[in-house]
Amino acid sequence: MNSIRDWRRNRELWVRLLELQTGLGVQTWNRLISSARARDERSLRAWLTERGVTGYAQSLLVMERFGYPDFVVATADQLVDDQYADRPGLRPIHDAIVRAATTIGKLTVQARKTYVSLVSPRRTFARIQPTTRKRVDLGLRLEGLEPGGRLQVSRIHPTMALKIEITSPREVDAEVREWLRRAYEENC
Repeated sequence: MNSIRDWRRNRELWVRLLELQTGLGVQTWNRLISSARARDERSLRAWLTERGVTGYAQSLLVMERFGYPDFVVATADQLVDDQYADRPGLRPIHDAIVRAATTIGKLTVQARKTYVSLVSPRRTFARIQPTTRKRVDLGLRLEGLEPGGRLQVSRIHPTMALKIEITSPREVDAEVREWLRRAYEENC
């Protein structure tokens, strides 16, 4: 079964990290932070660092104190809708790529603020990113391949060295599905 995730799952992970790192839960830390009277993010981060709270656990507590960004509390559907709000003609391309990917095997569709990751049981193997008003880029994690044909050099992410530029759902064809399959298998 394939799943769709958003940032809320990360919050659950950050809560567990906080508890592992400190032995205290979010509510306890929120009370401690209230008594610390940190006025801004910088002073709160310094205060938390002094107490050994770092990384994601620290970011969680900063968001608890000063508010969560919209993209953290948004659902996966809201995140994707927002990505295509000003370019609705590209949404069918995204949907076609996701449909093609979900036929490959067990994967997770991870919605983010500006892109969607396709994650195998092991790691991210592709990213879908609306890059311009007329194009969606499909970044692929493929090792040892040189650009050529539809595969182009990608700047989407360091792990996604190659991309395919897609301007129509019809372009999510057998070749694109094969590149998706290959990336999935290499990263399972």
